Formats: sequence, C-alpha cells, structure tokens
Amino acid sequence: MNFRNFKMIGYVVYGRGAFNQLDEILQPQRKGTSPMVFLVDHFFEGKELAKRVPARGRDQIIYVDVTYEPKTSYVDSIAKQLKDQFGTVSGIVGIGGGSALDLAKAVSLMMNNPGSSADYQGWDLVKNPGVYKVGIPTLSGTGAEVSRTTVLTGPTKKLGMNSDFTPFDQIVLDPQLTTNAPANQRFYTGMDCYIHCIESLAGTYLNEFSKSYGEKALELCREVYVDKNSWDDESDDKLMMASYAGGMSIAYSQVGVAHAVSYGLSYLLGTKHGIGNCIVFDHLEEFYPSGVKEFKKMVEIHQIDIPKNICANLTEDQFNKMIDVSLGMKPLWENALGKDWEKQMNRERLRKLYERF
Repeated sequence: MNFRNFKMIGYVVYGRGAFNQLDEILQPQRKGTSPMVFLVDHFFEGKELAKRVPARGRDQIIYVDVTYEPKTSYVDSIAKQLKDQFGTVSGIVGIGGGSALDLAKAVSLMMNNPGSSADYQGWDLVKNPGVYKVGIPTLSGTGAEVSRTTVLTGPTKKLGMNSDFTPFDQIVLDPQLTTNAPANQRFYTGMDCYIHCIESLAGTYLNEFSKSYGEKALELCREVYVDKNSWDDESDDKLMMASYAGGMSIAYSQVGVAHAVSYGLSYLLGTKHGIGNCIVFDHLEEFYPSGVKEFKKMVEIHQIDIPKNICANLTEDQFNKMIDVSLGMKPLWENALGKDWEKQMNRERLRKLYERF
C-alpha cells in the first residue's frame, strides 16, 4: 500500500492579537529590496485592519476583488504585474477569507512557474515551489489556510492547483480578525467547515488521522452553531480552530457530494463556495441524513436565508456544463460513494439533483 506523504504548513501562530507579530515574522524572510506584497480582501480597504498591515519600503498592498471566487486570469494578471514591476518579490501575504487566501497561494506559485495558472489546475502539476507565502484568515471555516489546493475557476473547469507546493509557509490565526464578520457570511463559511467534516467522516477514504481532526472540528462547530444562538469572542476562537482542524481532516481524506455538486454551481453561476455548499447540502438527505437534519436545525437557530430556485431558468446547455464540472471531481465522488461511484451517480441522477436548487 502506498501511503500519502502530505505537506503541512511550515509555521502556525495562534492567539488574539497574533496579527501584531506579523512584522517580526516577515523580517527574516525579506530579500534585499524585493518587496513583500500584501493581497488584502477589498472589504478592508479604508478600514482599521488595512492600517495595521506592516508595509515597509517598496512593499505593496493590493486590494483584491473577491466578489467572485478567483479566476485563473486574475491570478495571472497579478503575477504578471508583480513580475513586470519588481522582477521578483520576497513574499506574498494573503489577508481575508478563503478566496483571498487561495489567490495568495496561486500568485505565489505563479511567480516561479511559467505559463498560466490554468495549466496547473489538477493534481500535482506544479513543478517549482512558489515564493514565500503567508495566510491570515479573517473568516473561519473554509480551511483554505491549511489546504494543499486553491479553488480557481479557469477557462474550462473549476479546479484547484493541488500540489505539495501550494500550502502556506506560515499562517497567522488571530480570532480577533473575525470579530465583525457579517452574520450570514460567518454562517456560510462556518458551514463549509461543518460540511467538510460530515463528508470526510462519512467517506470511504476515512482513516484515524482524518477522523481525529474531523471529529474535533465537528464538536467545535456544534458548540458554536447548535449549543448557542448568539455570537461572542469564544465563538470566534472555537470556529477558527474548527476551520484549522477541518482543513487538516480533509488533507488526509477528501470531501464529498456537497462539494462535488457545488463546484458546478460556482463554475456556471459564480455562486460563492460557502453559500453553494449550503444550497446543495440542504437537499442531500439521501447521502447524509443526520448531517442534513442537524444543518437545517442550525439554519433555523441562526435565522439564515438559504437561496432557493437558483437553477429555475437554466438551459439544457447550462445544466450540462454544471454536470460536466461536477463529474470531473472524481476523488470527491469516490470518497463519497466508493470506487464504483460512476454506476451510482450518472448524468440523469445529477441533473435531477441540480433541478432541486
């Protein structure tokens, strides 16, 4: 048997106020006059957090538009801009939600790899390490801070750059940064973590490594979303660690049906990852009965709106495109349904599923 030898994060700092150590953390990584580049979620432009970014000398702060999940063309344009302007950089620091973190990972890789990021959508296609990269989440749940992939929409598919060169060299986990997140957004990203865990723990790839992290992440999610109906600092602390543990859980296993199906939605409709997972998971009783029941209870407790009827007016071609993207997520389907998954999940069954959303 060939066991996966997977790459983990280089360094982790956790705690309220940990962001204040960023300047000290970056200092040894600076190379001559090559700048540090901070890719900051545009949500923070003009806000307090932006003023705390420890930019020095030629450093650049680029406010990245993450209204939609990152496209390969956007990754390529930022990497080209930096190469044209500086030749090389000391490092890329991503500050924001999952999309900003994925963008930072991808831009780091494209500083040292030729061609387009679309050339590397898939498993283990990246040949060279990227420049030094740091991830600082301001939302909890996606697990983007620990994962070996980047969620990217390319010209023909929605697929990450899955590689051992993708994980961050350093992450800064400061729960204070998530304090003022909008309630709906906080729920959607938190549910991304919850759904990761349900899929991982019910999957055929499950092992004790994945199970240990998944069970802890699920326990923390329940403490935040089932045992409470209001938010406090402890909720932020717990959800940040749930996100980390949930990401670690799927690093040695995989996600499942909800993620495989929601990739189709986001490719075609631009539906954000967390919201897409919620829209899909709400209809997956046949695959995850107890998880869906608990999910519906959490939606009710926190009075969250899950969008409905988003596929109501789609054409035949559009349904086919979503089905193509979804069926391309082979490891996810195999984890969910086993090696003979193609006998269980055909185009017709998937079409009926999409028609429910």
